[in-house]
Amino acid sequence: MLSFAFQINLRLILVSGKTKEFLFSPSDSAADIAQHVFDNWPIEWSAEAVSKAEILRLIYQGRFLHGNVTLGALQLPLGRTTVMHLIPRENLPEPNSQDQRHKSKERSSGCCSSTCTIL
Repeated sequence: MLSFAFQINLRLILVSGKTKEFLFSPSDSAADIAQHVFDNWPIEWSAEAVSKAEILRLIYQGRFLHGNVTLGALQLPLGRTTVMHLIPRENLPEPNSQDQRHKSKERSSGCCSSTCTIL
């Protein structure tokens, strides 16, 4: 077991406002965290229990974390407490309109236009 100084303490907050702290390593991904929390669901959270780990989503600084994002990639401080929200959600939301505009600009400025021929 790693010492606290080499781990990240996550304080997870449910929609109900209930909180619980868990220790994770920087190599743990959002999917690993969801699975760990599901497997070790706190008794005091029993009213908010979910049917499977895959529907648990983490929100950090207003953004949903995809399953493969690691805590190390987020550059979270070791030995400190970081707050994240944990919510049950089947699907991630669609990108916002700003993301859509950026993607459409990329498509319109690409090499292919009406004059390209694909053989």
